[in-house]
Amino acid sequence: MILAAGLGTRLKPWTLTHPKALVPVGGIPMLERVIRQLITQGFDRIIINIHHFADQIIEFLHQKNFDAIIHVSDERSQLLDTGGGIVNARKYLCDDNEPFLVHNVDILSTANLQELLSAHRESHADATLLVSHRDSSRKLIIGGDNLLRGWIDTASGRTRPDTFTSKANDRFLSFSGIHVISPHTVELMLSYFGCKPFPIMDFYLDYYSDLRLLCHEQSFDHIDIGKPDTLEKANRIFKL
Repeated sequence: MILAAGLGTRLKPWTLTHPKALVPVGGIPMLERVIRQLITQGFDRIIINIHHFADQIIEFLHQKNFDAIIHVSDERSQLLDTGGGIVNARKYLCDDNEPFLVHNVDILSTANLQELLSAHRESHADATLLVSHRDSSRKLIIGGDNLLRGWIDTASGRTRPDTFTSKANDRFLSFSGIHVISPHTVELMLSYFGCKPFPIMDFYLDYYSDLRLLCHEQSFDHIDIGKPDTLEKANRIFKL
């Protein structure tokens, strides 16, 4: 699933008249770059959620001939955030009882996604988050067993949970915006939150002690193109 419904407020003025997903990166819409990267890595069934200027995304998909089955999860009536968007798309995601990949539309990376999927299957995790050593003040706190233990903003010292106590073997790594989820975990999301909007990271951090949330580390290039400065950097890279 590609999460592509966001308002893209950081990318104004483009997003005043276009969806964030169609912001060009080196002349190619970011959504197209993510779709082609997924296809290259062996994913042939893709779900895309839509809300902001949704008709433009639908028209874009009609004009393209991707070598994959693509479904649209429509959120035009209500923007559901990252967690609610996954719950809303469960009829597509959970119909074969297989784990599925979730990928933010504004992330470009060289990560090995099949390795991530294999790590998830082998560990029998409820969800597996792709993490790396990356320059960011916001870190996931990962125990010696590679399971999620919390979150910290290293700039302010704020943590989740508020009562978090560090252990000697804890690691502090950055979340990539890419993760794998098992279908039964979506049912838990539905039971906890219903069909209302909620961020997926809130779900992970609120229920990490009840779930097996694996953090899978890789070393890879990563650009968050949802911000003006990093979008400019990506445009320079892809114009080389």
